Amino acid sequence: MASPAQVNPPRITGFSYVRPLGSGGFAQVYQYEQDMPRRVVAVKVLEEDLATPSVRSAFEAEADAMARLSSHPSIVSIFAASVSADGRPFLAMEFCPESFRNRSRGNPSPLHEVLDAGVRLAGALETAHQAGVLHRDIKPSNVLIATTGRPVLADFGIVSLRGQMRGEGTSRAMSIPWAAPEVVGEQTSGTVASEIWSLGATLYTFAAGRSPFARRDRSQETESKLVERIRRARYEPVPGAQGYEAFDQVIARALAQQPEQRYATMHEFGLALQQLQRYYGYDVTPLDVVGSAWVPPAAPGSGVRGPVVSVVQPAGRAQRRAELQDRLRDDRAAARRRSSSGRSSRSALKPVLIGAASAIGVLAIVVAVVAVSGGF
Repeated sequence: MASPAQVNPPRITGFSYVRPLGSGGFAQVYQYEQDMPRRVVAVKVLEEDLATPSVRSAFEAEADAMARLSSHPSIVSIFAASVSADGRPFLAMEFCPESFRNRSRGNPSPLHEVLDAGVRLAGALETAHQAGVLHRDIKPSNVLIATTGRPVLADFGIVSLRGQMRGEGTSRAMSIPWAAPEVVGEQTSGTVASEIWSLGATLYTFAAGRSPFARRDRSQETESKLVERIRRARYEPVPGAQGYEAFDQVIARALAQQPEQRYATMHEFGLALQQLQRYYGYDVTPLDVVGSAWVPPAAPGSGVRGPVVSVVQPAGRAQRRAELQDRLRDDRAAARRRSSSGRSSRSALKPVLIGAASAIGVLAIVVAVVAVSGGF
């Protein structure tokens, strides 16, 4: 939750502020209510404006990535991306009332929930990878719980598109407790193999209530000691758990020190998690991967784009007003033509109807006379 000093929600046309939700290193998150259509949303507000190319690029990259991937049921949907009245960029997203971070902090989750979340997230990340997108900050706080209870992946703020970095200083932005050895050692800023590691470390955290290389002794929890343990990558089974040997075997492979010893893809990792569900007798979660036809890959030139128009210019308003007036005038003229055409048709039809009625009346008289005279 953001502190009172940090609560500074922007004015956003079409949205009403409700309350703060949280804060991170790059943004504040608030709850708003969207006016049309009426719904509750989470609004992520960047702390910097778009004055520098790096900030604009990072903002556009996150918005573009989430928009392309929002069709996946385990990725947070994005509804809008723009700039507020006071110049701050924001993303309006699906509101999720809770995160797995709160559930797993010192409180292990049931194994069936861990495996269900793992399969869903593996499908979401496989979809992202096929679209050329790396998340690069997979951790418990970025796994949210939607209003339906399903886990969803959020925060593509340190995104990488086809290996092209967006934003400055992102190579060290990965959260260390869930980062792969090659990432904390700065050999790479992110790969599919490092994301498999991060998902494995996140699932271990759900199952154990702590990250895989954390220690209860606070003197052993310095950043340098944690990094050293991650580099050694000596896997320890989930403490105090009974019957978790099969789970430990799968997660240990995801957390292998050498990238080539891990699962080759998120899809393969997801299949291994499904096998665990069968082994433990749980319902098997579908491994949803959205096809490339519905999630187009990032274009090679996706970093080059036109300017984002975040405000309506006065000239644009005047032109739009003139267009609406012209359209209204044309609609009224068409309505008058239709009305006039209708009156003309009714006028032309009136003599015909009168003549027909007269003929019918004469015929009736003739028939009556003939009948009386016995002519039939």
